[in-house]
This record gives sequence, structure tokens and C-alpha cells, in this order.
Amino acid sequence: MSQTQLFQLTVNIFSANADPDLSKPMAAYMRDQFPFLGIKTQKRRQLQREIDKKTGCMKEPFSEEFVRFLWGLPEREYQYFAVDYLTRKSKTLSQNHIALVEELIAEKSWWDTVDALATKVVGTLCMKYPEIRHKEIQHFSESGNIWLIRTAILFQLKYKDKTDTKLLSELIQRHSETGEFFIDKALGWALREYAKTDAKWVLDFLNTHTLAPLTVREAAKHLKYG
Repeated sequence: MSQTQLFQLTVNIFSANADPDLSKPMAAYMRDQFPFLGIKTQKRRQLQREIDKKTGCMKEPFSEEFVRFLWGLPEREYQYFAVDYLTRKSKTLSQNHIALVEELIAEKSWWDTVDALATKVVGTLCMKYPEIRHKEIQHFSESGNIWLIRTAILFQLKYKDKTDTKLLSELIQRHSETGEFFIDKALGWALREYAKTDAKWVLDFLNTHTLAPLTVREAAKHLKYG
């Protein structure tokens, strides 16, 4: 099946399953940042499996064109499909694909896609290609874009004992005074998640650094701190 046929089939299947009664509340939940077709996650993934069964798209080599096509469509469910596709393909991506992922993070940005790309795609790429970790994460951190900064903070979220605590500490200290909700929240989330691996390190960090109240609340949710 050609790329054009894949694109058209995807739109046809998604459009045929749109639910206007669900689209408005789904958009409202995301603060009306994007229009929605009204397809809930379970149903959407069922449709994605149907598309894969008909086209083999998940088994074929990675298609940047497919990702860009999905990202270019207005309704948010298409971006969710792109994120699932990238996640499925993440272990086969080359280090050069970090540039594509950066574009996606910076475009149509909101926490729903950014967090998944950060933890499931950027995290996988940086684990697979350690040589890009510091270069790209440093670039993200210095970009001035809150969503790239959030990605830099969260990409190690699932690293557990492989977490680079020196890098995590540097990122937290660099961005601890931004006053930006999505940054402060991410800092706390990163600390809370790492506390599952090394609670002492996180407690020591909280006791020796001045952080935003939101960050501290998030970080200390499951710790005896205060």
C-alpha cells in the first residue's frame, strides 16, 4: 500500500468513528488547545490496530512522512496516533531522528503529547545513543521553549538506577526559579519518580536546595519530608 493510500485510509477510518458528543468535552479537558474528533483512547487504539492490519504500517520501516502527515492534521487524535507510532518505532530510530522529535515537541505543544514524547521517545533515543544525551538535552534546556525544557527534565523519568543524577541536579537547579507551572510541575515529577529508586538522594536534595512550593509538593508526595 502506498503512503498516499495509508494517509487516506487513516483519515477515512478515524473520520467514520468521530463522535461529536465526545469531541467538545475532550477538547475542553485540554483547555480547548486543539479540536478533537471525539474518539476515546481505547477506541482509537483499536482503530490503529485495524489500520495496521490493513496496511502493515507498524511492521514496515519507519516513515517520517506518516508522522508529519498525522501531525499536520487538525484533530488531536491524529497526533496521538503519531506518538503511539513513534513509541512503537522508537528502538529502530536513528540518532538523527532527534531533530524530528524536537520539531514535534515544539509544534502543537501541550503536556499530553510532550510528556509521552519525552519519556517514551527522547528517553529511548538518549539511552540508545548516549553521545546525543548531553548535547541534545543541553540544547533543549537552553532553548527557552518551556516544552523542550520540560522534555529535558522528564526524559530520564523511567531510567530508575540508570538516572544521571548529576544531570538531573543541574537541570533542576537551572530551572527552579522560572515560576512556570509546567516546569515546576515537571521538576517535582522527576524527583518524585526518582525517589522510587533512591529516596535518600531526593530527600537530601530537597533539604539542601530551595525549590518552588509546587515542586516540593510534587516531589515529596510519597516521602516523609517537612
